[in-house]
Amino acid sequence: MFLVFNKEKIQTYIVSILTVAVLIAVANIESINAIPTSTTEKYLPIYDVQTEESKVSFTMNCAWSADDIDSILETLKKNDIHITFFLVGNWVDKYPEAVKKIAEAGHEIGTHSNTHPHVNELSAEKNLQEIKLSVSKIEKITNQKITLYRTPYGEYNDTVIKTAQENGYYPIQWNIDTLDYEGKTGEEMWSKIKKKLQKGSIILSHNGTKHTADSLDMLIKNIKASGYEITTVSNLIYKENYSINNKGTQIPDNQVT
Repeated sequence: MFLVFNKEKIQTYIVSILTVAVLIAVANIESINAIPTSTTEKYLPIYDVQTEESKVSFTMNCAWSADDIDSILETLKKNDIHITFFLVGNWVDKYPEAVKKIAEAGHEIGTHSNTHPHVNELSAEKNLQEIKLSVSKIEKITNQKITLYRTPYGEYNDTVIKTAQENGYYPIQWNIDTLDYEGKTGEEMWSKIKKKLQKGSIILSHNGTKHTADSLDMLIKNIKASGYEITTVSNLIYKENYSINNKGTQIPDNQVT
Protein backbone atom coordinates (compact mmCIF):
# COMPACT_ATOMS: atom_id res chain seq x y z
CA MET A 1 0.00 0.00 0.00
CA PHE A 2 1.34 3.41 -0.96
CA LEU A 3 0.77 6.75 0.79
CA VAL A 4 0.77 9.78 -1.40
CA PHE A 5 2.01 13.01 0.22
CA ASN A 6 1.51 16.33 -1.38
CA LYS A 7 2.93 19.63 -0.26
CA GLU A 8 -0.19 20.67 1.69
CA LYS A 9 -0.36 17.39 3.60
CA ILE A 10 3.31 17.59 4.58
CA GLN A 11 2.83 21.12 5.88
CA THR A 12 -0.22 20.00 7.87
CA TYR A 13 1.72 17.13 9.46
CA ILE A 14 4.62 19.40 10.37
CA VAL A 15 2.31 21.98 12.00
CA SER A 16 0.55 19.21 13.97
CA ILE A 17 3.82 17.76 15.22
CA LEU A 18 5.13 21.18 16.24
CA THR A 19 1.88 22.00 18.04
CA VAL A 20 2.02 18.78 20.06
CA ALA A 21 5.66 19.42 20.93
CA VAL A 22 4.88 22.94 22.15
CA LEU A 23 1.96 21.72 24.27
CA ILE A 24 4.14 19.05 25.88
CA ALA A 25 6.85 21.60 26.64
CA VAL A 26 4.37 24.04 28.17
CA ALA A 27 2.84 21.28 30.30
CA ASN A 28 6.25 20.30 31.60
CA ILE A 29 7.14 23.89 32.44
CA GLU A 30 3.84 24.41 34.27
CA SER A 31 4.30 21.22 36.27
CA ILE A 32 7.75 22.38 37.37
CA ASN A 33 6.51 25.82 38.34
CA ALA A 34 3.69 24.26 40.35
CA ILE A 35 6.10 22.46 42.65
CA PRO A 36 6.22 24.58 45.83
CA THR A 37 9.75 25.38 47.01
CA SER A 38 11.43 27.98 49.20
CA THR A 39 12.14 30.00 46.05
CA THR A 40 8.56 29.97 44.76
CA GLU A 41 6.85 33.28 44.13
CA LYS A 42 4.04 32.38 46.53
CA TYR A 43 4.24 34.50 49.66
CA LEU A 44 3.88 32.75 53.02
CA PRO A 45 3.70 33.89 56.64
CA ILE A 46 5.89 32.36 59.35
CA TYR A 47 4.21 29.29 60.84
CA ASP A 48 7.17 28.12 62.92
CA VAL A 49 10.95 28.43 63.09
CA GLN A 50 13.76 25.97 62.44
CA THR A 51 16.05 26.26 65.46
CA GLU A 52 18.32 24.14 67.61
CA GLU A 53 17.20 25.99 70.73
CA SER A 54 14.39 24.53 72.84
CA LYS A 55 12.27 27.65 72.55
CA VAL A 56 8.62 28.17 71.60
CA SER A 57 6.42 31.25 71.38
CA PHE A 58 3.05 31.53 73.08
CA THR A 59 0.78 34.07 71.39
CA MET A 60 -2.61 35.50 72.27
CA ASN A 61 -5.07 37.24 69.95
CA CYS A 62 -7.25 39.94 71.53
CA ALA A 63 -10.42 40.76 69.60
CA TRP A 64 -13.30 40.23 72.03
CA SER A 65 -13.69 41.24 75.70
CA ALA A 66 -10.98 42.27 78.16
CA ASP A 67 -12.49 40.84 81.35
CA ASP A 68 -9.76 38.22 81.74
CA ILE A 69 -6.71 40.37 80.95
CA ASP A 70 -5.83 41.00 84.60
CA SER A 71 -5.98 37.28 85.37
CA ILE A 72 -3.89 36.43 82.30
CA LEU A 73 -1.24 39.01 83.13
CA GLU A 74 -1.08 37.79 86.73
CA THR A 75 -0.52 34.20 85.57
CA LEU A 76 2.20 35.26 83.13
CA LYS A 77 3.94 37.26 85.85
CA LYS A 78 3.74 34.36 88.32
CA ASN A 79 5.38 32.08 85.76
CA ASP A 80 7.99 34.70 84.88
CA ILE A 81 7.37 34.64 81.13
CA HIS A 82 6.57 37.15 78.42
CA ILE A 83 4.42 36.35 75.43
CA THR A 84 3.20 38.12 72.27
CA PHE A 85 -0.26 39.67 72.16
CA PHE A 86 -1.85 40.44 68.77
CA LEU A 87 -4.38 43.25 69.17
CA VAL A 88 -7.23 44.30 66.88
CA GLY A 89 -7.49 48.07 66.48
CA ASN A 90 -11.16 48.11 67.47
CA TRP A 91 -10.24 46.22 70.64
CA VAL A 92 -7.58 48.83 71.39
CA ASP A 93 -10.24 51.54 71.03
CA LYS A 94 -12.51 49.80 73.55
CA TYR A 95 -9.88 48.74 76.07
CA PRO A 96 -6.97 51.21 76.09
CA GLU A 97 -6.26 50.50 79.79
CA ALA A 98 -5.86 46.79 79.03
CA VAL A 99 -3.41 47.68 76.26
CA LYS A 100 -1.40 49.79 78.73
CA LYS A 101 -1.31 46.95 81.24
CA ILE A 102 -0.05 44.49 78.64
CA ALA A 103 2.72 46.85 77.55
CA GLU A 104 3.68 47.86 81.10
CA ALA A 105 4.00 44.19 82.04
CA GLY A 106 6.72 43.88 79.39
CA HIS A 107 4.86 41.77 76.86
CA GLU A 108 5.34 42.07 73.13
CA ILE A 109 2.51 43.46 71.03
CA GLY A 110 1.70 42.93 67.37
CA THR A 111 -1.23 44.01 65.23
CA HIS A 112 -4.14 41.76 64.35
CA SER A 113 -5.59 44.30 61.85
CA ASN A 114 -7.83 47.25 62.62
CA THR A 115 -11.33 45.84 62.07
CA HIS A 116 -10.69 42.08 61.68
CA PRO A 117 -11.94 41.85 58.07
CA HIS A 118 -11.54 39.07 55.52
CA VAL A 119 -8.28 40.46 54.14
CA ASN A 120 -8.22 38.21 51.07
CA GLU A 121 -11.08 40.30 49.73
CA LEU A 122 -9.17 43.58 50.14
CA SER A 123 -6.81 45.42 47.81
CA ALA A 124 -3.18 46.01 48.74
CA GLU A 125 -4.08 49.59 49.68
CA LYS A 126 -6.90 48.48 51.99
CA ASN A 127 -4.69 45.80 53.55
CA LEU A 128 -2.03 48.35 54.35
CA GLN A 129 -4.66 50.68 55.79
CA GLU A 130 -5.85 47.90 58.14
CA ILE A 131 -2.30 47.42 59.38
CA LYS A 132 -1.30 51.05 59.71
CA LEU A 133 -4.46 52.23 61.48
CA SER A 134 -4.13 49.55 64.14
CA VAL A 135 -0.38 50.07 64.50
CA SER A 136 -0.91 53.79 65.00
CA LYS A 137 -3.38 53.14 67.81
CA ILE A 138 -1.13 50.62 69.56
CA GLU A 139 2.03 52.70 69.26
CA LYS A 140 0.28 55.80 70.57
CA ILE A 141 -0.64 53.99 73.79
CA THR A 142 2.43 51.80 74.30
CA ASN A 143 5.35 53.60 72.64
CA GLN A 144 6.34 50.19 71.28
CA LYS A 145 7.37 49.93 67.64
CA ILE A 146 5.08 47.35 66.07
CA THR A 147 6.68 44.99 63.54
CA LEU A 148 4.55 41.85 63.81
CA TYR A 149 1.27 41.24 61.99
CA ARG A 150 -1.19 38.38 62.33
CA THR A 151 -3.92 38.25 59.72
CA PRO A 152 -7.58 37.93 60.77
CA TYR A 153 -8.99 34.39 60.61
CA GLY A 154 -5.52 33.18 59.58
CA GLU A 155 -6.42 34.13 56.00
CA TYR A 156 -3.86 35.32 53.50
CA ASN A 157 -2.92 35.44 49.85
CA ASP A 158 0.07 36.87 48.00
CA THR A 159 -1.29 40.42 48.18
CA VAL A 160 -1.82 40.22 51.94
CA ILE A 161 1.63 38.84 52.76
CA LYS A 162 3.54 40.90 50.20
CA THR A 163 1.91 44.12 51.41
CA ALA A 164 2.91 43.40 55.00
CA GLN A 165 6.47 42.39 54.16
CA GLU A 166 7.13 45.31 51.84
CA ASN A 167 6.08 47.70 54.58
CA GLY A 168 8.34 46.25 57.25
CA TYR A 169 6.01 43.82 59.03
CA TYR A 170 6.62 40.13 59.71
CA PRO A 171 3.42 38.12 59.01
CA ILE A 172 3.06 35.57 61.82
CA GLN A 173 0.88 32.47 61.62
CA TRP A 174 1.08 29.45 63.97
CA ASN A 175 1.69 25.72 63.80
CA ILE A 176 -0.22 24.84 66.99
CA ASP A 177 -3.81 25.95 67.58
CA THR A 178 -5.21 25.48 71.11
CA LEU A 179 -8.76 25.78 69.71
CA ASP A 180 -9.61 27.63 72.92
CA TYR A 181 -12.24 29.64 71.03
CA GLU A 182 -14.26 26.43 70.76
CA GLY A 183 -14.61 26.37 74.55
CA LYS A 184 -12.14 23.53 75.04
CA THR A 185 -10.96 22.73 78.55
CA GLY A 186 -7.35 23.11 79.60
CA GLU A 187 -6.84 19.36 79.34
CA GLU A 188 -8.21 19.35 75.81
CA MET A 189 -5.96 22.28 74.88
CA TRP A 190 -2.91 20.55 76.29
CA SER A 191 -3.77 17.42 74.32
CA LYS A 192 -3.65 19.55 71.15
CA ILE A 193 -0.41 21.28 72.12
CA LYS A 194 1.65 18.29 73.27
CA LYS A 195 1.09 16.36 70.05
CA LYS A 196 2.77 19.03 67.93
CA LEU A 197 5.09 20.78 70.36
CA GLN A 198 8.63 21.08 69.00
CA LYS A 199 11.53 23.51 68.89
CA GLY A 200 10.45 26.71 67.18
CA SER A 201 6.70 26.19 67.55
CA ILE A 202 4.32 29.16 67.59
CA ILE A 203 1.21 28.53 69.68
CA LEU A 204 -2.12 30.30 69.08
CA SER A 205 -4.52 31.24 71.87
CA HIS A 206 -7.17 33.90 72.50
CA ASN A 207 -8.34 35.92 75.45
CA GLY A 208 -12.05 36.25 76.11
CA THR A 209 -12.69 32.52 75.80
CA LYS A 210 -14.29 30.17 78.30
CA HIS A 211 -11.17 28.45 79.62
CA THR A 212 -8.00 30.21 78.40
CA ALA A 213 -7.45 32.30 81.53
CA ASP A 214 -8.12 29.50 84.03
CA SER A 215 -6.05 26.98 82.02
CA LEU A 216 -3.07 29.20 81.25
CA ASP A 217 -1.06 28.32 84.35
CA MET A 218 -1.35 24.60 83.67
CA LEU A 219 -0.46 25.01 80.00
CA ILE A 220 2.63 27.06 80.79
CA LYS A 221 3.82 24.59 83.42
CA ASN A 222 3.29 21.63 81.07
CA ILE A 223 5.19 23.32 78.25
CA LYS A 224 8.08 24.10 80.59
CA ALA A 225 8.02 20.58 82.01
CA SER A 226 8.38 19.29 78.45
CA GLY A 227 11.73 21.05 78.25
CA TYR A 228 10.79 24.23 76.40
CA GLU A 229 11.43 27.87 77.16
CA ILE A 230 8.49 30.16 76.38
CA THR A 231 9.45 33.40 74.70
CA THR A 232 8.08 36.15 72.47
CA VAL A 233 7.81 35.88 68.72
CA SER A 234 10.56 38.45 68.16
CA ASN A 235 12.91 36.39 70.30
CA LEU A 236 12.14 33.30 68.25
CA ILE A 237 12.11 34.40 64.61
CA TYR A 238 15.04 35.49 62.44
CA LYS A 239 14.90 39.13 61.39
CA GLU A 240 17.13 38.77 58.31
CA ASN A 241 19.05 36.26 56.20
CA TYR A 242 16.31 33.65 56.14
CA SER A 243 13.92 31.89 53.80
CA ILE A 244 10.48 30.36 54.32
CA ASN A 245 9.86 26.87 52.96
CA ASN A 246 6.61 25.61 51.46
CA LYS A 247 5.35 24.60 54.91
CA GLY A 248 5.82 28.07 56.32
CA THR A 249 8.88 27.19 58.37
CA GLN A 250 11.37 30.03 58.69
CA ILE A 251 14.91 28.78 58.04
CA PRO A 252 18.16 30.71 58.50
CA ASP A 253 20.22 30.94 55.33
CA ASN A 254 23.12 29.01 56.84
CA GLN A 255 20.84 25.97 57.30
CA VAL A 256 19.21 25.95 53.87
CA THR A 257 20.17 22.82 51.92
